[in-house]
Amino acid sequence: MSAAYSGGRARPSLPARIGLHTLLLLFSTLMLAPFGVMLLVSLVPLPAFLARDFSPAHYSLQNYARTFAAVPFGLYYANSTLVAVSVTVVQILISSLAAFAFARLRFRGRDLIFLFYLATLMIPFPVTLIPNFLIVKGLGWYDSYLALIVPGLFSVFSTFLLRQYYRGIPIDFDEAARMDGASSLRIWGQIIVPLSGPVLATLSIFVFQGAWNDFLWPLVVTTSEQVRTIPLGLASFVGQYSTAWDMLMAGSVIALLPVLLIYLVGQKWFVQGIALSGMGGR
Repeated sequence: MSAAYSGGRARPSLPARIGLHTLLLLFSTLMLAPFGVMLLVSLVPLPAFLARDFSPAHYSLQNYARTFAAVPFGLYYANSTLVAVSVTVVQILISSLAAFAFARLRFRGRDLIFLFYLATLMIPFPVTLIPNFLIVKGLGWYDSYLALIVPGLFSVFSTFLLRQYYRGIPIDFDEAARMDGASSLRIWGQIIVPLSGPVLATLSIFVFQGAWNDFLWPLVVTTSEQVRTIPLGLASFVGQYSTAWDMLMAGSVIALLPVLLIYLVGQKWFVQGIALSGMGGR
């Protein structure tokens, strides 16, 4: 048998592999270039940036110190952390329970209820923005942490994604557990959740990133600095006639760190979750 075949599949030729890796490196460079520019601008003073003078002699961490001195960036950071962590933990818990009910339990009207539930994905967020604002204001939550956290605790997309994954777990596990006297809640906690680590990790990263970077909803429901989040803090560096690019880029680098750290820690599970949930295509 020819050495060009391994396991019944033809191996790409050397020129093809070189071309593929070159193409991947090119696109990787294009993807990383904005982050490199952001980091570079955050290290030089504003006059040097405007003069396009990026010589190493100008590099310093002064922009980061000035960012915290110009606005209460530490408070914004704490607020974003509180909101993003709360939304991620509670949304994953609620979505996992709802997905378990839709995927593993049998009750009348289950599929019809899920169909109507899924149909809400077709409604654009701007359509529901004003009704949600009126509800939040009517409950007395305006300009509070509850306004930032509670509306994000329920997600149709998270429920749908987890339901699709749970349906792929053999139902024999549930039946064997019920024969041993396990309740539905115990089956969810001791069988389904432990088998769903990759998809839960993947979904957690997406939910955390969405809550961390959310700008429009916090802009609508907050007015005081005490509850503002990082995206609103970064917007304060953008004026009508000028932009503090040095502090804006420094703040953006700081804002990027938690999401980057979470991805690096959960990278293995993230890749597995993308493959297992079907989010990456086939």
